[in-house]
Amino acid sequence: MHIVIEFKINLKNKILQYISIQTMKNSVKITLFTFFWPLLTISISCNSQTIKLFNGKDLKGWHADIPAADINPDTIKSFIVRDGNLVSLGEPNGHLITDKSYNNYRLELRYRFAGIPGNCGALVHASTPRALYKMFPKSIEVQMMHENAGDFWCIVEDIKVENMLERRGPENEWGITEGKKRRILNLNDDAEKEVGEWNELKIECLGDKIKVWVNGILTNEGYECTASSGQIAVQAEGSEVEFSSIELTPISELSN
Repeated sequence: MHIVIEFKINLKNKILQYISIQTMKNSVKITLFTFFWPLLTISISCNSQTIKLFNGKDLKGWHADIPAADINPDTIKSFIVRDGNLVSLGEPNGHLITDKSYNNYRLELRYRFAGIPGNCGALVHASTPRALYKMFPKSIEVQMMHENAGDFWCIVEDIKVENMLERRGPENEWGITEGKKRRILNLNDDAEKEVGEWNELKIECLGDKIKVWVNGILTNEGYECTASSGQIAVQAEGSEVEFSSIELTPISELSN
């Protein structure tokens, strides 16, 4: 992104320099300036705009999919806003899903287990609801489970990583549906902070590639993902988790 912006700024300067050295009438100079400047400024702005998926006030832009609510519409809500944080209460199990779909982005989540640590996850490229175990949407899950943050879980979508045999197990057991080896181990189990402290989870999705960092440490990197766009979701999966922010920024290249 920085390269794109720098290029456009340099291009803007070149255009202004070109205009200033031409022996044109003032009216032509003004016309060219008026035409080029807004276009370049808009382009720079669009490439760096960050979207707050969670606004800190309510769940606007999201919807919950909680299978238990099919049986009892009055069941307790799994996701609430409390003290400016989005809170996954952990039960009943389900997902909070963005209304919109996205591609080519950096997703940044600030989260913590405020009480007893346990399980949760951030899902990218989500699509068909309840595609696995009549619960999980078709997607790639980036694991947030305590002491396992950064694992990939394949949920009716697939992805490749280096050292697949070591990190996924015997190839004849790989799969993306019930009963198959869907877990791909992360690169580092030591990136999480102590329980109660805030963690920074960064996920970059570009084309068929996904990279994951936990607290600035690269914890997973995959390629040839079978999906390249979709909704984003967070889980209610047994443990209470607080999110202070969830933000998305469009990208044109992956970070190092």
